[in-house]
Amino acid sequence: MSGVQDLTDDELDRYARHIVLREVGGPGQRALKSASVAVIGAGGLGSPCIQYLAAAGMGRLTIIDDDQIALSNLQRQVLHGTTDVGRLKTDSARDAVARLNPHVEVVLYPVRLDAANAPALLAGHSVIADGSDSFATRLAVADAAYALNIPLVSAAVGPFDGQLSTFRGWEADLPCYRCLVGSALDQADNSCADQGVLGALTGVMGSMQALEVVREITGFGTSLAGRLLLYDALGARMRTLRLPKDPGCAGCS
Repeated sequence: MSGVQDLTDDELDRYARHIVLREVGGPGQRALKSASVAVIGAGGLGSPCIQYLAAAGMGRLTIIDDDQIALSNLQRQVLHGTTDVGRLKTDSARDAVARLNPHVEVVLYPVRLDAANAPALLAGHSVIADGSDSFATRLAVADAAYALNIPLVSAAVGPFDGQLSTFRGWEADLPCYRCLVGSALDQADNSCADQGVLGALTGVMGSMQALEVVREITGFGTSLAGRLLLYDALGARMRTLRLPKDPGCAGCS
């Protein structure tokens, strides 16, 4: 097999189902091994995203989350178990990745990401996967990703719906995250604790988020950049909309 010179025998066996894919192959798997992905949030979206990125053979995962695990998290945050209640989510995530794939380097930041620390925390990564739970954090992530020219794969969920897109707003014909949400503000009583969320829905969207991260790194298929994927769990429907660049966007115009 060509393009697998940097992979060990164990890795060749572990990633065999990737390597036989013509669209990924040895070069794609080597790209994954060389990549570094920052995941913001180790909760409902981050749990499946981290698991599938680790299983895919990502070289380094940086996990950023300042929260501790609560019993109410476990209905959807499948990275963690009952015995992890009270632990930092970052510590539990590190242990889960180690069980799944010892080849993945894990870097932990048990801090709240904000506009002040985002550039330093995110610099040097190949892709950023954001599954955070507030617009304040999401906008800080998006602004830093734009300034650093790092692709941002952003996923979000409501009680029964989800959305997903990739943002490379520094490219002339592609939107940034602010083209979609503007300067959105967080609203009281709008959290999953207040409104609820279907647990398996976060698994669907977090897994798709991991897929789009792998796509950005390996280049298979067609990127979601410039498009917005919407999933309706109540109606079992999915559609993709064109997402144009906003000429009046405060972030990238």
